[in-house]
Amino acid sequence: MIIETDRMVLRPITTADADQLVRLDSDPTVMRYVSGGTPTPADTIAEWVIPRAIDEMARRPGVGIWAAVDVRMGFAGWFSLRAPRHSRGPELELTYRLRRNLWGCGLGTEGSRAMMTLAFGELGTLRVFAGTMAANTASRRVMEKSGMHLAGLHHAADGDRRDRDERGEVEYELLRSEWETARFPWARSARPISHLIA
Repeated sequence: MIIETDRMVLRPITTADADQLVRLDSDPTVMRYVSGGTPTPADTIAEWVIPRAIDEMARRPGVGIWAAVDVRMGFAGWFSLRAPRHSRGPELELTYRLRRNLWGCGLGTEGSRAMMTLAFGELGTLRVFAGTMAANTASRRVMEKSGMHLAGLHHAADGDRRDRDERGEVEYELLRSEWETARFPWARSARPISHLIA
């Protein structure tokens, strides 16, 4: 099962990706808005992150973590679609993480659009949403360029240790009805996902 974009191949992660995932999560800049810069322990990735993602993909093909492989640069990071535990309806959460040296070149937007095409075109979800810290302007731009719009702002509790400018969290969303209107050029021009999955 693969998804091809202009510059990447997206495929479900496997145990063979463990070292790449550890390297990705060991960059404090990559992890700044995830864990305050703290790396994810290697055993957590090997014993929990990857097995959980493989299990998710087996139970519901398409839902889980997709390794992103740049056709020129190799492993670029990952994108994921996850079903929220306490969902109000058929919705999926979009998340992503890319190597820092590949930031700012459009791969985040490219992969996010592919995930939304999968979510709406194949998985039948009615809503895709994504969240980040309010101060994470780069990630917010990815969400906006992918067609999402601001849906809410949540403030952290006073006990949060992060800098006050980073305490608020934002949520962006795109609804199926909005995606179907094809007001986004990429939504109408994208190759059908059914042609990309084998």
